[in-house]
Amino acid sequence: MDKPVLFRKEDSVAILTLNRPEKRNALNQDLLTHLYGHLDVVKSDDSIRVAVITGAGSSFSAGLDLNCIATDNMMDPRGDGVYLTDFMKSCNKPFIGAINGPAITGAFEIALNCDFLIAAPSAVFRDTHALLGIYPGWGMSQLLSRAVGIRMARQISLTGKDITAQQALNLGLVNEIVEPDQLMPRVMQIAQDICKTKADFLPGYRKLINDGHNLSAGQALDLEKKVFTRFLNGSAALI
Repeated sequence: MDKPVLFRKEDSVAILTLNRPEKRNALNQDLLTHLYGHLDVVKSDDSIRVAVITGAGSSFSAGLDLNCIATDNMMDPRGDGVYLTDFMKSCNKPFIGAINGPAITGAFEIALNCDFLIAAPSAVFRDTHALLGIYPGWGMSQLLSRAVGIRMARQISLTGKDITAQQALNLGLVNEIVEPDQLMPRVMQIAQDICKTKADFLPGYRKLINDGHNLSAGQALDLEKKVFTRFLNGSAALI
C-alpha cells in the first residue's frame, strides 16, 4: 500500500508529498498522522534547512476527506494535543509550498502556514468553510487576511469562490507562477538559495520577520532594534 505522505531529502531540503492522488490527496487522519511524523523529522534533523510541501498528481489537495470527517480526528490526529499550525511554526525552518493544483479549504490552510508559495498555472485556492458550515482550525480566519488583506479575505471566505493562480499572484498570496514542469526545479532552486545562508542565523531572522509582522510598525521597529542590540552584544540568534 502506498504511503499517504512521501518523504525524501535532497541535500539539506526535505520534500514532503501528499500522496493520495486517487482521492486528489484529500486529508484524512492517516495522512495527517504521517505528515506530523515527517514534520517531527524536519524539526529534529539539523541537516534539514528547508522543507517543501507539494501534492502527488494533479492536485495539491482537495482538503478534508468528507467521507472520513465523522470518524477521523482531523484536528488532533495523533492524540497529543498538537495542532497543525502550532506544529509548523515550531519547526523553526522555512516551508515552501509547491502548489501544483487545487488547494481546497484545509489544504489551503496548509499552504497559508508555509512561508511562501510557488504555484503552477493550474493552482486554485478555495475556502469552503462557510459553504459547509465548519469553522476553520488551522489558521484560515487569521492567516488569509494577513496574506491578502481583510476585505479580500472576507470575500474569499464568505463566498467560497475559486482564486486562480493569476489572481493569487496579483493578491500577493503566491510569490511566483511557473510552468508545471518547472515547478519543482524552481522551488528547489529557491530552497538551495536559502540553504546558502548561515545555519545558526536563519531561524532567528525568520522569527524576527514573523514576530514583527504581527506587531504595529512602531513595535516591530522596536523589536528589530532590540534584536540588533543583542546581536551587537554577541547574541547571533533571537531564539
